[in-house]
Amino acid sequence: MNARQRLWAGLAALALLAALAFLLLAQLDPQRRTVDLGPAPEAKANPYLAAEHFLRQRQIAVERADSLAQILADTPAAGHSLLLLGSRQQLSAAQSQRLLDWTAGGGHLLVVAEANWSAQRQRSDDLLLDLLQIRRLPSSSLDDEAPGELTEVGLEGEVEDPWPELTKLYLENEDAPAYFAFDTRYHLEDSGNRAHAWANSAEATHLLQLAHGDGLVTVLSDGKLWRNSRIGEYDHAWLLWYLTQDSRVTLLQRIDGEALPWLLLRHFPAALIALAVLLALLLWHFGVRHGPLQADAPPARRQLGEHLHACAEFLCRQQGHAALLARLQAEVRQRARQRHPGFERLPVTEQWQLLARFSRQTPSQIGQAMRPLGEQRIHPAQFTRQVAHLQRIRNAL
Repeated sequence: MNARQRLWAGLAALALLAALAFLLLAQLDPQRRTVDLGPAPEAKANPYLAAEHFLRQRQIAVERADSLAQILADTPAAGHSLLLLGSRQQLSAAQSQRLLDWTAGGGHLLVVAEANWSAQRQRSDDLLLDLLQIRRLPSSSLDDEAPGELTEVGLEGEVEDPWPELTKLYLENEDAPAYFAFDTRYHLEDSGNRAHAWANSAEATHLLQLAHGDGLVTVLSDGKLWRNSRIGEYDHAWLLWYLTQDSRVTLLQRIDGEALPWLLLRHFPAALIALAVLLALLLWHFGVRHGPLQADAPPARRQLGEHLHACAEFLCRQQGHAALLARLQAEVRQRARQRHPGFERLPVTEQWQLLARFSRQTPSQIGQAMRPLGEQRIHPAQFTRQVAHLQRIRNAL
């Protein structure tokens, strides 16, 4: 094929490809679809991220804190609002009192009731609420006529509340209340009669506000209405703005640093499950016996002399040479008592003379062999000679 033929063949191939592309493009139907990928990792890690963005859009300064001690030490109370949105189970009595002292200095404390009041114990597991004399009770324990049950009055007379499950907050110079979807299972009771503002549903009270020193304390029956998934419902966002307006806001989701196991369980549950499965497989692998069962090896039997030698070496390492000589000297005295009753009551010099007469040795040799060493170190050769001398005395008895 010459150059002209190759050129025409290339042009024909390009034309064919262009025709195929035109046919394919004519069959395509472009469509735009929105795929919901779920919340972003930041929103998953912070359930109150939408609340932070909302307050910043309203020109309210917002910051997050990880330690209550740092807030109480560095944050002035006046002009600040502190939102305790996490668990307060680790909050001690001293920390609770410091928190109330900070509020009395002009701060605004917003807390969520965590535990029900126990009539038997006369306290709850929420120490901060006990200090404020506020009790959280189950709504089912209230009387039929709940404190928040309201009716609307119109031209035709009384009309029943159309939304009894919603909490209503009435403001001055406002024709309609604000609505919030609090959890109706709980009711807040102001046992100290200190609250000056509240919000009720048809069944219970869900918001109380009371003065504490120069500051304010706002107690909610639950704080889920400000989470990312619910802050856009009803007037939830407005309530957050209304309570924190004209102040700097600090969000505290946990009182103290959490333990590493809880952090791993919260952020890496799949990895922990995989690790547990891997450990279970390893235990199963090494726990299963492979191959035939081997019989135990017969116990090794040693000579009596080897046992005695091993016992002597052990005693020598543990107690020293002096203890071994003391044992042998005690055995000589025992045999002397058997040979001569009353031997132990004789003076030492007479004992040595008696042993010298029995063994046919001089008293000086007996004294050298029977003299206690105490803590004195002895040379191995001298130890061997003294042991042989004591054995000759013992055998002579």
